[in-house]
Parts: sequence; C-alpha cells; structure tokens
Amino acid sequence: MPIRLGLDRLLAEPALRKPLAGKRLALLAHPASVTADLTHAIDALAALPDLHLAAAFGPQHGLRGDKQDNMVESLDFLDPQHGIPVFSLYGEVRRPTPAMLDTFDVLLIDLQDLGCRIYTFITTLRYMLEAAAQHGKAVWVLDRPNPAGRPVEGLTLRSGWESFVGAGPLPMRHGLTMGELARWFIAELGLDVECEVITMDGWQPEAAPGFGWPLGERTWINPSPNAPNLWMARCYAGTVMLEGTTLSEGRGTTRPLELFGAPDIDARAVIAEMHSLAPDWLDGCRLRECWFEPTFHKHAGKLCHGVQMHVEDSSYRHQIFRPWRLQTLAFKAIRRQYPDYPLWRDFAYEYEHDRLAIDLINGSPILREWVDDPAAAPGDLDALARTDEAAWTAARPEFLLY
Repeated sequence: MPIRLGLDRLLAEPALRKPLAGKRLALLAHPASVTADLTHAIDALAALPDLHLAAAFGPQHGLRGDKQDNMVESLDFLDPQHGIPVFSLYGEVRRPTPAMLDTFDVLLIDLQDLGCRIYTFITTLRYMLEAAAQHGKAVWVLDRPNPAGRPVEGLTLRSGWESFVGAGPLPMRHGLTMGELARWFIAELGLDVECEVITMDGWQPEAAPGFGWPLGERTWINPSPNAPNLWMARCYAGTVMLEGTTLSEGRGTTRPLELFGAPDIDARAVIAEMHSLAPDWLDGCRLRECWFEPTFHKHAGKLCHGVQMHVEDSSYRHQIFRPWRLQTLAFKAIRRQYPDYPLWRDFAYEYEHDRLAIDLINGSPILREWVDDPAAAPGDLDALARTDEAAWTAARPEFLLY
C-alpha cells in the first residue's frame, strides 16, 4: 500500500477535516512540510475552501527554510501569497506569545523530524503543546515518518538538563514519530490539551531499504539546511555531538553531519584506535578515511583529515548500527591519541551561556567526563546507556501508533 502521510490524509479526506469547519487554523511547518506532489502545506491548506487558515508559525531555520546555522534568528512577516501573519518561534521568542495564540483556535503541526532528541523541532512541539494547554487551544499533529526508524540509543537526558536542544527525559535516539512524541509529552508533562494525531497510512518502519523512510516513494526535502539526505539522518544521533566540539561536522561541505575531522588530527590513527577500543561499536556501517575543506563554519578554508560514516550501501545493518556509540568512541580515540587536544567547544549554544554545549547536547556531563577520564573503558559507558535504553524501550510501547 502506498504511504500516505498525515497532511496527505487531511487533504484527501473531507470527513477528517469536518471538525475544523468554522475554526481559525494556524500551521506550524518548515520546508519539508510538503504533500506527495511537493506542494507546501501552507499552500495546500490555504487552497481548501472549507478551511480557514489564519496564521502560520516557523520553527528554527524558518517556515520556508531561510536560515543556515544555529542561533541565526528568523523574523515575523506577512505571507505575500496568503496575506496571513507568519510568526517566528526562533527569533525574539521560542514560545508563542498570547498575541500569537489569539490568532487561531486549532494549531496544525506538520514537522518532519530526524528521530533525535537534539533536533529543536521536538522542543518546539513541546512548547506549543504546553501553550495550547494553558490557553485552551487544540492541536492536531499531521504525522510523518521517523527516518531513523525504531532503534533506541543513548543516555537519557538527566533532570535539570532540559534546554532548547533537550526537551525532556528521552534517549538521544528515541524511535518515535512526531505524533507519538506528542502523546508522550502530554503524558510526561500531565498536560490537559485537546490533541489529535492524523496518522499515516502504510508506514512500515522496519521495511528495507528505508527502515523508517519510504525510500524511492517519497522525495527527501531538507527539514533543515544541513539535513540533505537519509544517510545524514541515520548518522545524526551521533554526529550532532560534533556541534559541541572543535571538530568540523562537515558544515561547509556537501555531506554535513556524515563526517568529522580537523586539520590537526591523523584520521587513520583515530580509526585504528577506535577499532582497538571497541570494534563492535563500529558495526553496521563502513568508515572511510577522507580529506575535506569546509567552505564555511569550523576550519573554513583549511584541509581537514577526517572520517566519513557510510550507511548508504549494502554494508548498512539497521538494527546494529549505533551512531551515538560510534561518535562517542571517536572522541575517546582522539582523547587517547592527543591527551591535551582542545576537543570541547566553549561558546554560547542555543541560548545557553553557562553550560558546555557538549553537555547540553548529551543532557548531562556523563559522556564528556567518560571521554576525559583515562581510566574509563567502553564497557563503563555501555552499561549506563544499556540501562537507559532498556528503560525507554519498556516505557515506549503505550505511545506507539504503528
């Protein structure tokens, strides 16, 4: 059966839309919020005579995807085609103001996620659910695939480490869709909010070759500027941690967040050290020594020696590929090769100025402290992660819709 996403179903089934009649609607969307024929959600919904689209919201990077990097804000504007206000949730505010909330009765959320806790669209989902509960608004989530599929990996975010890149006590790789995440947030936060999930038809998260993404059936549209393909989405739960380091994550190349490197490391020696430390953490993919020169961002214009993760060929094994462990192991290998390497980046990250980015990304200092402790072995971190992963795997089923 061909897959139909939440947006496609809402457009195709008048009965689904019936409860929206006479309501003022707002849409929270981004560039990947498109129909099967690649019409953007704002245009497709505005074209329906039985719906009244009164406002729109854009998350980080904007409704149409105008901003390249973190902490580059978008402004509010009036949509030139539809004449409705478009409010930025990544500008002067990250939570909607009462004035913004006054523009609608029902919020339609149509956001493509990457299946990773760090992705800020998850936090925006939480903030909008909280605001809707406080102000008596309804929320409809138009569900989309989790392209990373169902595997669970990583440490759970610790209490007190919530941030814009850490919406709650999730593992790094959570294995839920946005609709399922909405159900989890409502339960976790005890929200009293009317929330409807328009589910997908035909989503098969275990089916090859996409294992979460309907490869060959749906066009990949970048949900954010540095999410150019499925392979990046598979690696992202590990490579996103590079944002908290001095290593390049490949921004400024055509394969961002699939590789890492720097001008002053020996990538071949790093790979050898990784194999020596925990060879099973490298299963399910292939690593390749490479050279690259970023055109912007970290190490711009400098030749970097690096490592690329290849998850796009027959060597990829979905159930055993563990990007979070793999990238963590790379940090450990670099620390062992270069004990004094300035690995951790100390800069303002997603509006946090007092805590290291690597700790915000991981939801605690545990990973950084493990990397920096010469006596800490892979088994030590693995034991902590396995405990968290087992707890999440046990808690997750009640929120699954597929």
